[in-house]
Parts: sequence; C-alpha cells; structure tokens
Amino acid sequence: MDDLKYGVRDKRGDWKPNGRIEGAPLWNWPPRLPKILAWLPGYIWPWNAFHMATALIYWFYIVPGVETMKTISWGWALWLYAVNAATILVFYGIFELRYYIKRTQATRFKYNHKFPGDAPSDVFWFQSQNLDNFLRSFFITIPLWTVVEVVFLWCFANGYVPWVGWADHPVYLAALVLVAPAIHEVHFFFIHRLIHWGPLYRWIHSVHHNSINPSPWSSLSMHPVEGFLYHAVAFWHLVIPSNPIVALFQLHVAGFGAVNGHLGFDKLEVTDDKAVDSHAYAHYLHHKYFEVNYGGDGLIPLDRWFGTWHDGTREGEAMMDARFQKKKERMNAKAEANH
Repeated sequence: MDDLKYGVRDKRGDWKPNGRIEGAPLWNWPPRLPKILAWLPGYIWPWNAFHMATALIYWFYIVPGVETMKTISWGWALWLYAVNAATILVFYGIFELRYYIKRTQATRFKYNHKFPGDAPSDVFWFQSQNLDNFLRSFFITIPLWTVVEVVFLWCFANGYVPWVGWADHPVYLAALVLVAPAIHEVHFFFIHRLIHWGPLYRWIHSVHHNSINPSPWSSLSMHPVEGFLYHAVAFWHLVIPSNPIVALFQLHVAGFGAVNGHLGFDKLEVTDDKAVDSHAYAHYLHHKYFEVNYGGDGLIPLDRWFGTWHDGTREGEAMMDARFQKKKERMNAKAEANH
C-alpha cells in the first residue's frame, strides 16, 4: 500500500496520518445518530470482539472450576500465569515477528522510521529495548496480571461479591460489556496522571517511558507498581454487580489491548490492498511528547476536558506548545520567588 495516500513523511522519514484523531461521536452535540451507528462497528470489531472471544475461551477452557477457585493454590495460579504468558507470547509475538523482525511492511505507516532493535541504549537492560521490554513483561507485569486474575476469581467463587447471572440479567451484562472499554479508559487516565507526578514518574513510570519509540514488547514493560495498578481495573467488577466473564473481558481489554497503543504503525497491512487500523496514534503521541493523551483514543474525552488532548494536527501541536510554555513560566516564577 502507498502510505503517502493516507499521510505524510518528514525529512527524517517519520510518518504521520492526514486529518485528526477523532474521538467517539457519543459526545458530539447535538447528537447525530447516523454517525454513532457508523462508529459502532469499529468500536466492536476487531479489537473488542477479540478481547471478548479470549475471555470466553478462558472461561470455558482455561479457568478452573468454582470449587477449585474457592481456595487459592499455586497449582491453578501458575496454570493461569502459564496461559497468560503463552497467549501474550503468541499474540504480541505475531506483531513483533511480522512487523519488527521480518519487517514485511518496512516503514510504511510507521510513525517513527527507526526500529528499536537498531538502537542500543544504556537505559535498557543489556542495552536492548526489545530484551528489556520482553523480560519486564514476562517476569514482572504478566505475573501481576495473574495476581489480579486469581484474586477476583477467588472472590467470585466464594460469593464475596455479587455474581450476576447471564440467564437472569442478559441485557444488563451486555450493557456492562459495552461499557467495559470506557471503564478501562477512565481507570487508565487517572492512574496514568497519578504516576506522571514528579516523584512517582521518576520512581515508577519512567520505566515504561524509556521506550520513546515503542514496539509490541513495550506494551507491558512496566514498573511493578504500574503493572499492578494497570491490571487492577478488573477489580471494578468486585465493586459493581458483575460476572466473572465480564471481569475477564475487562482484564483482557487491559492485558491484550495494551498492544494497540504500542504497535508503532498506524495501519497493519494484511494484504496488498487491505489494512487494519491500529488506533495507535494517540498513545504514540503520548510516548513522543510525554504530557499529552493520558487516556485512550477519546472514547471518554478526559484529555479534552482536562486540556491535555493532542489530535495529531498542527493545531494540537500549537495547543501543546502553549501549555508547555505556560508551565515553564510558572516554574520560572516559582524559582524566582524562592530566591
């Protein structure tokens, strides 16, 4: 595919899409039903449909029986970790192999023309972003994902929280499934803003932001505190009446869905004339500029409401620069006052 039909490439070789990042039309006023209906298929397919499919596979084929889950034991906990690690290895590994190792798409639709494997750096373990990100994912973050999973399954199995049945409340649970990605965005936005606060950023979040040019293995490369807080979004289903399948879906939106913002490509070519939108640009801009787009891609427009939205346009760039300038002036004024 010719990526220059969809965007532009600068002198360095970095590519960016034409147009602006559009948030969900749910928030437009006056509401436009045709636009909302046109947006819904892309909201469901392919990513959220995939996360629900994996949640169902887990529930029917992976998760142990209720009686087993009433008692936490190393056996079923390690089993879940093994499955989580294996599925991430396969799922993320497909993207890594195709687009970063074989480079079958070269740099078409790639935001940053460089590949992390070509740039050794002392900020990473063994000077390798790929190896650092891989090890942090599999030996820190995925174990913490599993801890969250074990805890909420144990709570449901023991009746510590309401277990809403599909037969009795299908409409409510279906609505909760549709809302789950919004729960993820709100949860992610606020914990993300928290760990961008100075001391917490240096101690915790800087680990993830070492990957300025992210790739699939960057998705779950986190400090342990961030890794736990990120996946703890599933604990909302211990607070609101829910079902373990919906909680698994919520967990998979976080765990499997993390790859979306770190693919590094705007479109993933599947044939010579067909491609899948990655929805990666909003979060790529966060990795590039650090202080924009703390949430997702605008399902819940918290970044707009808090003034940290960057839509990928020159206007978005100007707004960001103006905000940075005001921040610099405040810091300078504070420094002068202290003297």
